[in-house]
Amino acid sequence: MQDALGWIDEPDVRVLADELNLSVAEVHGVVSFYHDFRRTPPPAHTVRVCRAEACQSVGAEGVYAAAQQAVRTAGPDVELQQVFCFGNCALGPTVEADGVLHGRVEESRVQQLVAELADRPPAPGVPETLPTADQEARR
Repeated sequence: MQDALGWIDEPDVRVLADELNLSVAEVHGVVSFYHDFRRTPPPAHTVRVCRAEACQSVGAEGVYAAAQQAVRTAGPDVELQQVFCFGNCALGPTVEADGVLHGRVEESRVQQLVAELADRPPAPGVPETLPTADQEARR
């Protein structure tokens, strides 16, 4: 659901619970515990900066600070997230912009990436929630 929709809404939790024969509380516990699961709709664009030790040693903190500043001016369609290892340590600092990895990113480059995303239209939308069993039966 996360991959297909970009987030997991409360009705989706119920669908998952039904499909997996789990309680709503069990599914909610997993979805709310792991940061990779979103409970709200994602923004149009996402920038993720690695802040793990290997990237920190080659300037990731400055890249992250530059990304924070760029995202503030980009507006609500661009979100910044911190990641603690992409597994791309030899090319740090690493930044992911809308799913595309960029290695050896400098502060000016992350600002450019954010500006490019802010100017790009959002990807085609996906449905907000998956249909419930009742909705499927009515089709």
